[in-house]
Amino acid sequence: MDIGILQQRRIEAAFAKGVFEEMAAELGEDRARAILARAVVKLAKQAAGAMAAEAPDGPGLDHFAAIQERWTRGDALAIQPVARDATRFEFNVTRCRYAEMYREMGLAELGAVLSCSRDGAFCEGYDPRLKLTRTQTLMGGATHCDFRYRMEEAPDA
Repeated sequence: MDIGILQQRRIEAAFAKGVFEEMAAELGEDRARAILARAVVKLAKQAAGAMAAEAPDGPGLDHFAAIQERWTRGDALAIQPVARDATRFEFNVTRCRYAEMYREMGLAELGAVLSCSRDGAFCEGYDPRLKLTRTQTLMGGATHCDFRYRMEEAPDA
């Protein structure tokens, strides 16, 4: 059963909170946050590789755009399209229930580590040609998240 990413993140965050608190008590908050961030990035790359492997024609921008439904399911994100063509997939997120959920769980300070830090790493794991530029996030206090994905040309062999 595919539960959607928002519900998956809720389950992960509850577990991560307990692990983080134990690591912070033993190692200090800064080291605990760094360890958690490395683990989250590693897991994001692994998940991306698995999703890329599901692409019938191999990973690409069309498949990447199609799987975004997993993140938006259940009105998890309010998205405002900006641009979509052969090399660009751009949108703004004007409401993020992930950020709201982390605040409700008392994890506002870890929200960016648990979710936002995954996005660039996900691109690396999905297809090294896929690049994300994002200059602001709702989690960081901005009015919206500005996701700007682009697919670069494959380097010449």
